Amino acid sequence: MQEVPSKRSPRSPLRILKKKVLQMAELLTTNDKRTCLCAELSAANVGETVCVMGWAQKQRDLGALIFIDLRDRSGIVQLAFDDATDRAVFDKAFTVRAEFVLCAHGVVRRRGEGAVNKNIPTGEIEIAVSELKILSASQTPPFEIVENSPVKPELRLQHRYLDLRRPDMAYNIMARSKITKLARDYYAENGFVDIETPCLIAPTPEGARDYLVPSRVHHGKFYALPQSPQLYKQLLMVSGFDRYFQIARCFRDEDLRADRQPEFTQIDTEMSFVNEDDVMRMHEGFLKFMFREFYGIDLGGDFIRMPYAEAMERFGSDKPDIRFGFELKNLSDILAGTEFKVFAGAIEGGGSVRAIKIDGGASMSRKEIDALVEFVKTYKAKGLAWLKWAENGDISSSYAKFLTDAENEAIKARMEAAPGDLILIVADKNSVVFDALGALRCHCAKKMGLCNPKEFKFLWVTEFPLLEYSEEDGRFYAKHHPFTMPMEEDLQYIDTDPGRVRAKAYDIVLNGTELGGGSIRIHSGEIQSKMFEVLGFTPEDAQEKFGFLLEAFKYGVPPHGGLAFGLDRLVALSIGLEDIRDVIAFPKVQNASELMTKCPSPADAKALEELAIAVVAEEE
Repeated sequence: MQEVPSKRSPRSPLRILKKKVLQMAELLTTNDKRTCLCAELSAANVGETVCVMGWAQKQRDLGALIFIDLRDRSGIVQLAFDDATDRAVFDKAFTVRAEFVLCAHGVVRRRGEGAVNKNIPTGEIEIAVSELKILSASQTPPFEIVENSPVKPELRLQHRYLDLRRPDMAYNIMARSKITKLARDYYAENGFVDIETPCLIAPTPEGARDYLVPSRVHHGKFYALPQSPQLYKQLLMVSGFDRYFQIARCFRDEDLRADRQPEFTQIDTEMSFVNEDDVMRMHEGFLKFMFREFYGIDLGGDFIRMPYAEAMERFGSDKPDIRFGFELKNLSDILAGTEFKVFAGAIEGGGSVRAIKIDGGASMSRKEIDALVEFVKTYKAKGLAWLKWAENGDISSSYAKFLTDAENEAIKARMEAAPGDLILIVADKNSVVFDALGALRCHCAKKMGLCNPKEFKFLWVTEFPLLEYSEEDGRFYAKHHPFTMPMEEDLQYIDTDPGRVRAKAYDIVLNGTELGGGSIRIHSGEIQSKMFEVLGFTPEDAQEKFGFLLEAFKYGVPPHGGLAFGLDRLVALSIGLEDIRDVIAFPKVQNASELMTKCPSPADAKALEELAIAVVAEEE
């Protein structure tokens, strides 16, 4: 047994020199073949000789003993150095610091009694190291590489390559990879053909926010990066491929939120000879397959289906969270003759008076209720009327004194209120009422801890309006896109009352977030031309921008429809995350820049000259 000193003098000149030499990168040889990932080892491997590689999570020097936690993408295993270790190997272990890259050979053994770590999968075993190589040294990182690091997001993104080493981030990215593979497996098994569509396409009409790419060959002309493969996948149906699938990169130059990125990924599909039910059942099947294979969760029977109009009436949103109640109730009929001007004015102006009941909400303080009043103002509501019915029967209210006893009693009856409840009322035009109360019910539910991220409530929202009217522009726009098929029974209103026409469109919603959406497409050239006309295109405009599509429609188009899931959202929601940046390897921040590479950045003057582009300096 070799003699190992219990005390050292690491600051001696010899030690310092030795440390510098040891920190020089060593090369792998033909004998250095990794046999397994760190977390793949268990008690079943005791006695085996292994070779592992990874990063040093931490080194613990106990004098006669040294332990190093070695980490790779699978997890951590403990490396052990003791009085049986070769002296040179022991001294080398002494020089190791956090984030050094190591190669270790050794024998798997059980940990000593009382040394088992039940918090990690490899906690029963360790590797008695016989050979150690320092493949690369590391400076002290700007933050500790640990799970759920409290470091600021900006610093994490500046050093994203370090952030991705953290176990929780590594899990997120690997979860995304597994879910992507499951999508490929499911759709391949169901006859879908994986086809790539172009990333350099014609710019979208109507001023949509495309990312433009200048052409060097065709001066003054531009490609656009696709916001979706929509037209190409429809043309693939015209081509007879019947079922199309793609993990598609998409780009959209829009203001960002937690669930938006300028570049994102879709699970994109299209099917021929189908109706809405066919498409929804196929993609509902994928979600059930994914949750069963990835989580071992059975999502049960058919997902709920809810028409758009019902979703707005009950939840104030076209993507309702149905994990809790707090549903909207319309009070307009009760208050039609009221003398209270706030309520009467909203009804007379064509709006409505609606309310939600927060079960148990009477426990909120006046300060908390005042905060709710300010919350709805961010959704353009002028105010929030409220009634708090305490458990002891006492009632306090901001509106009750302005109403008759009959009106107050009718409101409580409509809301099915009881002692302990809080009634919250918004009176305004319908769009404001829906937005404000729809957001308020979710805000209160989160505040009360009713939004369990491990509870998965799916539903389909169907029968969307085909068009939506812009008061600012004085015209209709397509609610989804101009290629969505109207419901046949509503085509009679397309000229006289376009806002009444419903679409064969459907969104899949999970816990208040839209996971994906799609529709049955127009496959009639006549109906497609009428759609362009309703949207304000002249025949010449339609021919110039979509002539290739109208031409294709002359040669036999199958009925077809499809759907696209937002892969980033799907992964994030399914593993309980709110921010999709945590499932994207190298995301952008709020202003669409990337902090690590500092893009976007100025282009080289010569490159701009070749593209015939002049950059106009912005005035301060």
